[in-house]
Amino acid sequence: MKPVFIRRNASLLLAVILICASCGILEARRPENGNSLNYSGNGAQVSGPGQVLDIAPPEVPLAEKAAASGLAMPKAQGAEVYSNTKVAFDVSNTGEGYVMVKYTGTSQAALKVLLTCPSGVTYTYTLNNQGDYEVYPLSEGSGSYKVGAYQNIGGTKYSTLFSKTISVKLKDEFGPFLLPNQYVNYKEDSEAVKKAAELTKNSKDELEKVSAVYGFVINHLTYDQEKAKTVKSGYLPVVDDVLKEKKGICFDYAALMAAMLRSQGVPTKLVVGYTGQIYHAWLNTYSEESGWVEGIIFFDGTTWKLMDPTFASSAKSDEKIMEYISDDDNYTAKYLY
Repeated sequence: MKPVFIRRNASLLLAVILICASCGILEARRPENGNSLNYSGNGAQVSGPGQVLDIAPPEVPLAEKAAASGLAMPKAQGAEVYSNTKVAFDVSNTGEGYVMVKYTGTSQAALKVLLTCPSGVTYTYTLNNQGDYEVYPLSEGSGSYKVGAYQNIGGTKYSTLFSKTISVKLKDEFGPFLLPNQYVNYKEDSEAVKKAAELTKNSKDELEKVSAVYGFVINHLTYDQEKAKTVKSGYLPVVDDVLKEKKGICFDYAALMAAMLRSQGVPTKLVVGYTGQIYHAWLNTYSEESGWVEGIIFFDGTTWKLMDPTFASSAKSDEKIMEYISDDDNYTAKYLY
C-alpha cells in the first residue's frame, strides 16, 4: 500500500507571503574590467589566482508556511590533495560526489569557498579557520568544476588563496545526495539520525520512509518567526538543535528532513530557490518506484503533491495553500545541496 500524507487544519497563504516578502537574492554582476568580480549572492564567477573578489553574503531562505547501520559519511582520505601554504583541497572522493577543503593558514579573517559547476552556476560557501575539513557537494554530477578558496581583506572584498579546476566522474548519480555536507550536516551519532532510524524501522521502502519522516517533521516543528527576523547571512542549520527546539525557519525544516532521509539511504536534494518572489527551501526525493520526485509534498493514493515541509506544516493542508504548492510553476529551483 502506498503511503498517504495526512492532511490537517490550515492557515492562509497570504500570511506566508507577508511574513517572507523581504526574502530574496541578488544576481551576480559582471565586472567592467578583468581584474575583479563584483559578486552578490550565489551567481558569481570564480576569478583567477591573485584576483580580488567582492563577495556579498548570500541570503538565508526564510519562507514560512508554506543510528542507521552502514551510514555513509565523507572522509578526507588524502589520496589526491592539491594545496599551498594556505589551503588544501582533498579531491580523493570526487567520484562519491564531494570535495573537501581545509584552511591551513593562521589568519582569523572570514573565509569563503566558491564552487563553479559544469553549467557555470557558482555556489558560495563559508569555510572555517580552525584547520578542519569541510564537505562541499558536487551537485551537478559529472563534469568540470572549479574550486576556489578566498580570504576576506575588508568589507565584502576577498583575496584568492588558491583555486583548482577538477574533472569529476561520479560512480553513482545519487552520491551527492546521500551524504552530509555543510548545508545538510549530521554525524553518525546525531540525534536526528537516531530519530530517523526510529521513525523508519518498520518502513518497507523509500516512500514509506519519506512518509514517516515527513509526517514527523511537519507535526513536530513550528515556524520560528523571531528567528526569521534576526537570522544573519551565512546561517547554517544545526539539525540536532532544530530537532530539540522543535522550531525553525524553512531552511531548518528542509535541512532536518534531508538529513533524516539521507541517513536512511533515501537520496534527497535540498533545493533553494523561489516560490513566486519568496526565497525558500524545499526537497526532492528519489524512490525506485517513482524515480526523482521533483517537488513533492504528499501522495494521496492517486496524485503526488509538492513536498515542501514548511508550507505543509504551517498550512496544515489548507485548500488554497495546497493548490499553490502543488503547482510546479510557483517554484523555481536555483541551487541543489
